[in-house]
Formats: sequence, C-alpha cells, structure tokens
Amino acid sequence: MPETEQMRALDTEKIPLKLIGAIVAVGSLAFIGILTETVMTVLFPSLMREFHVDTATVQWITTIYLLSVAATMPISSFLKRRFPLKAIFLAAVALAVIGSLIMIVAHVFPLLIVARIIQGIGSGIATPLMINIILEQSPRSKIGRLMGVGSLVITVAPAIGPTVGGAVTAILPWRAIFVAVVPLVLIAAFIGMKCIEQKIPTEAAFLDPIQLGSIILALVGLVLALNQGGVAISAAVSGQAAAKSGVIAIVSLIIGLGSLLLFALSSKKAFSPLLRLGILRDPVVLLHVIAYLVLPLVAIGYGYVITNVSQLSLGVSAFVAGSLVLPGALIGAVCAPVGGWLYDRFGAVKPILIPIGIAIAGPVLMLIFSMHLTAAMLCGFYFIFGFFYAVGAANIMTSGLSGVPHEFRPDGNAIFNTCLQFGGAAGTALFSTILAVAQAGAGEEGTSRFAHATAVGGAWTFATMTVICLIGWGCLAAAFRIRATRR
Repeated sequence: MPETEQMRALDTEKIPLKLIGAIVAVGSLAFIGILTETVMTVLFPSLMREFHVDTATVQWITTIYLLSVAATMPISSFLKRRFPLKAIFLAAVALAVIGSLIMIVAHVFPLLIVARIIQGIGSGIATPLMINIILEQSPRSKIGRLMGVGSLVITVAPAIGPTVGGAVTAILPWRAIFVAVVPLVLIAAFIGMKCIEQKIPTEAAFLDPIQLGSIILALVGLVLALNQGGVAISAAVSGQAAAKSGVIAIVSLIIGLGSLLLFALSSKKAFSPLLRLGILRDPVVLLHVIAYLVLPLVAIGYGYVITNVSQLSLGVSAFVAGSLVLPGALIGAVCAPVGGWLYDRFGAVKPILIPIGIAIAGPVLMLIFSMHLTAAMLCGFYFIFGFFYAVGAANIMTSGLSGVPHEFRPDGNAIFNTCLQFGGAAGTALFSTILAVAQAGAGEEGTSRFAHATAVGGAWTFATMTVICLIGWGCLAAAFRIRATRR
C-alpha cells in the first residue's frame, strides 16, 4: 500500500466512545487534585494569616501534595499489573473524597497537611492510570492526539485554579471549594465505572517493601533537604538561628541519596522490580526523562511565583493575582491537543523543540523587566510561556516512550510521571526558598521594603527558571540528535 493511502487508512481509525469516557473520568480525578493545589497556592497569604504560619511553612500545602503524588507514582506499574483498572480507579475516588472531607472540617494546619497527603495519593494513582489507558487502548495513529486530550484534562486545572481561588475568597470561605469537589468526584466515578474496560489481564506481581520504602524515603528526603536548606539560608540571612534547619537539610539529603541508591540496586537484583529501570540505559529515553524532570520545576512553580510576586510586590488582590495566570494557562491547556496533532502529523522533533524554545522567552522577558513589572506584563509574559510550553511539552512523554517495548511502557509511564510530580514539588520548594531568602530581614508584609525584596526574589527566580528551561531544551535536542544518528 502506498504511503499516502496508508496514512489515509490510519486517519480513518475511530476512537471508541468508551475510551474517551474513561480518559475523561480518570483524568477528572487528576484535574480536581491539581485544581485544589493551584487554588490553595493563590490563597497562601490568607492561609498564612489564618493559621499563623510563614512563607516557608505554608508552601508545604503544595509541596506535600506534589510529594505524595510523586511517592505514589512508582507503584502505578505494579498496580496496573496486579489489580483490575476499575478497582484502581475506585481507590483513587475514595481517597479524593476522604481528603476533601478532611479539608472541609480542618481547623489546624497539620490536618490540612494530612488531607493533602491523602488527596495526593489519590491523584498519584489516577494520573498514570489515565496515561496507561491511553497507551494501551488508543488506535496507533491517534495516540498523539489522545495524549494531548489527556494533557488537556489535567492542564485545564492550573489554568482556572488561581482564578477560582481568588474568586472564592472574594465571596465565600475557601472551604466551599472542597464542598463542591465531592459531587464532581462522584460524577467522575459513575462515568468511569461505565466506560473503563479491562483489555489486558492482571498478573501475580509482587510488591517489594524494601523498594517501596526506599523510593518514598528518597523522594521525601530530597525535597525535605531542599526545603530545610532554604529555611536555614533564610534564617542565616536574617540573623536567626539556622543550625537546626541546616542539620535537618544535610541529614535529609544523605537519606534521600542513600535511599535512591538502595532503590536502584534492589530493583536491579529483584525478580519482580517495582520499576524496571533498564529502559533508562537508552540515552534517548534518559534524556527525555531528565527534560521531563526539570521543565515541570518551571511549569508548576510558575503559578506560585506569579501569584505571590503580584500580591506581595505589586499589591494586587488575590482575585487579580489568580487571574494573571488564567489566559496563558487556559490557552496552553486548550492547545495541548494541537501539540498531539502536530506530533502525529510531523513526528517529534519540530513539534517539541520549536515551541519549547519559544516558551523560554517568557521567563527571559520577566527577568529583563523584573524590577519594573506590572500586572499586565506578568500576564502577557506568562501567556507566551504557557501557550508554547503546553504545545511542546504534551509530546515529551509520547516521544520518550515511542522506542520503549510495549511491555515496559507502564514502567516508563511511572518513571515519567514520578519525575513530573517530583519536579513540581521541588520547583515549588525551590522558588519559595528563593523568595524567602530575598524577603529575609525585609520587615513586615505590606511595607515598601518587603515589596522591593519580593521583587528582587522574583528576579532571582526568573533567572533560575531561564537556566532550567535551557537545560531541558538542551536534553531534548541531544536526544533527537542521538535518535537521528541511529536512523
């Protein structure tokens, strides 16, 4: 069959309606988790006042959620092999509902943390489940588009989350968000139970407690080291005691790196490893994974940086601060399927490298104008980043997994999604640390000195974002160069 006729035949492949329903149902759980995460981000100043905590402490609302998601991701391959898809889905539903109910009644900060951990575990189950369903059940010619749809389901949440948070604080208590979440989760549960189908039988997979414990300790230790290192630096800059935080940071770093090494060694020797890390021996896959780890530091951390810089430096309201990220995040989310279509039509190289390269202009412009930013400039520069980043980033995992054997794709999916969520957790911790260091010793919130210090912290943050984006783009370019040499 000529190539043109073959492409036409592939284009006529139909996407089952049940597959669309399953993607929407499972993706809705991840959507709701990310929505509540970004809602809480814009509410940080209000939460700091209500619960009497500082910037470094309140950011754990986001960090602990992302960390819980990241710690859950590595078991997604095991869960898919061991349990039916509907059972995994119902577990995610139950965790989302329980976490939301705790958020509604919580009146002390530690209880908020517990609720976010529960919700994070639920999202950590749901997100890779959706990707596994797409990879496993999609028509071959439509996989890029359906991955884009999956990205759309998830990325719409950051687009509307800050605006929802700002609007809610203007008219209702913030807990009303979680009251609304419960019926939405139950609707998703109904759709999922009707549409999710089991295409591949389960198997007698074994969960090694040593591997599970070591990967959780590694993720927790590394993020805690980053967070406490920032606290120690902030304290030292402001002339306060920093020894305790410094010791915690060093010990956490040692535990994190040691646990990561233990996980790698035990996975290599295990009969049924939690994650089959052998796919990372391929430098093309490894470079894609690194890019998928570092780029979310910027993408997920952006919401925190813009909403806090705009409130604490420019003095805008929570509603306006949340609205600043809406145009860029929303257009980016809507255009994610466009990136998938471009991938199906033109391959991976141009639809990834070109838009991500243009997206770097966003943090560069913010850095250039960092000490003279206005709310409109923040919104416009983020629009540039959000649109082009979403078009390119939606294809990174698809490209990275394209050369992985089918039986190892659940492991690749788990690795990519773990890196995504860990990158987000680390990004929030990193950028909040930079802002906290800049604000140290600058007086009380609301003063001109504190506002100037926040603007300086924003400049440092935008410079860091630019470097991270360049590293991620460079990894992808190197991966495509290696792939081209092989061909």
